[in-house]
Amino acid sequence: MRPEGIGSHILFMSNKPNEQASFYGLNISPSLLKRLDDLKFKVPTPIQEKAIPAAIRGEDLIGIAQTGTGKTLAFAIPMLQHIMASNGKGLVILPTRELAIQVEEVFQKVGQPFGIRTAVLIGGASMDRQVRDVRNRPNVIVATPGRLQDHIQQRTISLQDVNILVLDEADRMLDMGFEPQIKRILTTLPIKRQTMLFSATMPERITQIARNYMKAPVRVEVAPAGTAAERVDQEVFFVPKVDKIRLLQQVLAEYHGTVLVFSRTKHGAKKINRVVKHMGHTAAEIHSDRSLAQRREALEGFKRGKYRVLIATDIAARGIDVTGIEVVINYDLPDQAEDYVHRIGRTGRAGLKGRAISFAMPEQKRDVRAIEMLMRTRLLIKPLPELPIMTITMEPDRAQDSYGYKNRGGQSRGGQGGGQSRGQSRSYGQSRGQGQSQGRSQSQGQGYSSGSPQAPVSSPAQNYTPNQGPARHESGSQKRRRRSVQRPGYGRPVKQNPV
Repeated sequence: MRPEGIGSHILFMSNKPNEQASFYGLNISPSLLKRLDDLKFKVPTPIQEKAIPAAIRGEDLIGIAQTGTGKTLAFAIPMLQHIMASNGKGLVILPTRELAIQVEEVFQKVGQPFGIRTAVLIGGASMDRQVRDVRNRPNVIVATPGRLQDHIQQRTISLQDVNILVLDEADRMLDMGFEPQIKRILTTLPIKRQTMLFSATMPERITQIARNYMKAPVRVEVAPAGTAAERVDQEVFFVPKVDKIRLLQQVLAEYHGTVLVFSRTKHGAKKINRVVKHMGHTAAEIHSDRSLAQRREALEGFKRGKYRVLIATDIAARGIDVTGIEVVINYDLPDQAEDYVHRIGRTGRAGLKGRAISFAMPEQKRDVRAIEMLMRTRLLIKPLPELPIMTITMEPDRAQDSYGYKNRGGQSRGGQGGGQSRGQSRSYGQSRGQGQSQGRSQSQGQGYSSGSPQAPVSSPAQNYTPNQGPARHESGSQKRRRRSVQRPGYGRPVKQNPV
């Protein structure tokens, strides 16, 4: 049965590489073939085997394949061959900074012997440096939609000489709200061009873009849209929210390779990262609150083995190309079922086995069912194992916040003379010096509890005399607090009488 969609050809194929195939016979130039041999690229993936010949012929192309199937080389080889033959220019638009950097690295690796110049236009990097790179007349521009639109508005770039356009991870760009920017960018490109669109899914909005901006495209589909990698074992635990962190500790102890953990929010990623470090694992986080330099350091450290665990939001679901990730953990289920496919596509890459483990709360059975319907398969539901006893939890209580960190009652926020603490109760005392500190009853110093104004809080540092003078580094507010007189019921410190 022919599925609905556009494209002059629809090719259903297995996702398994054909061991009999090679890059020879795909109309690739001899110089590029030699370069591929030097880089140890021997057997093309299915998307490469079918997409490269059509793209080299100059046809518009729609490639549907899950992440980790070699889509970057599927468009990089034809683009490089066209540029080398006609001195043209290529433009690659994709959703995230990490993915842009990794795609540019592929162009550099393959095209370096041929003098290929590249420019990366992404947010979080210097605009001035990007302007200099553009003035250097790059052969390939790799950009995110927002930053490319900034350059167009500031007239620091012209796209009138672009011959080949690639929209990579197109569905993700639309999910992230880039559709208006993409449409404005497309209006600035020459009408006579080759357009290639790659995506893991084919929603209606992608179909509309293809109909409006592509000419009779060839459609290459590697397994149905929404299909996950075949070498990934998937399992689900239904676990109460309060027990998720204990289950995470159990999984991290069971597996010994690199682990990628997905959180639904950036705030959750920050806190999970701290808890994982508290467990004794090396970990890093990557999300939109991190600077470009921090995100690159975390990703490079994860690749090199500096960090065993990487905690990420969906911003990284398609921007992490790391071979050898043993386990992907969905600490939180994604908001959209399609994102599940991209998350678990980070493991089981390059022909290796992988595992995806999802933590679903009992009330999320409908979300699990939506994922199963999209993937046309049943997920393995595993019984909850015996969980370890932990001193930290993900649920808030009087002594801990929601991710297991104890409130720092009595700890000074000021200088050496003390300051206001972050405790929850209302006792006062001197902290690490002669200054007064607001904190809980654990604070070291003399003061009175607001709950019991008549009961002094004992402390070894209570012998204040006027001859002592103010503590070193004491601020004006601390000095006024030290000299103030307690008002009944307000828990303010009492001025000491000289002895």
